Amino acid sequence: MGTDGPRKRGEREERAANADYHVAAQRRRDEQDAARAQVLIDRFVERATESRLATEELTARPWSGRGRYRTGVVGWYLRRDRSVAVGADGAYYVLVVPPERFGRWRTVPLEPTPPSLQVGRGGRDGESVTLETLLEMRLQWPGAGSGNAP
Repeated sequence: MGTDGPRKRGEREERAANADYHVAAQRRRDEQDAARAQVLIDRFVERATESRLATEELTARPWSGRGRYRTGVVGWYLRRDRSVAVGADGAYYVLVVPPERFGRWRTVPLEPTPPSLQVGRGGRDGESVTLETLLEMRLQWPGAGSGNAP
């Protein structure tokens, strides 16, 4: 009674193989997307450096949304809410981190994230924007480096 027939076992194996295929295909698409996005970021860092766009130390927000943590990473914010940034080294950062005990008094580690061509995908209406648009807007901000980001 507890055993499946060969037909059910075959269907289950086929579904598992299909799921594995789709996961692998999505991983390949994400890697290609990240590679194209990294080219845009590298171009931005080059242009920002040439134009002497001011950098600042990036801060991260804990999941709770209360307070800011110092990160020790220098770069440029891409959004007004300071949730996304590019480091001076060309790394892409999502600046929301797990809560850290004593995080407000210590520098917290910040790991780069693979960039995406669409920033805010899956977010609320109006929060999704292309990375290329954000980078171009950042180069045009008046008072560059003051945190006056879109």
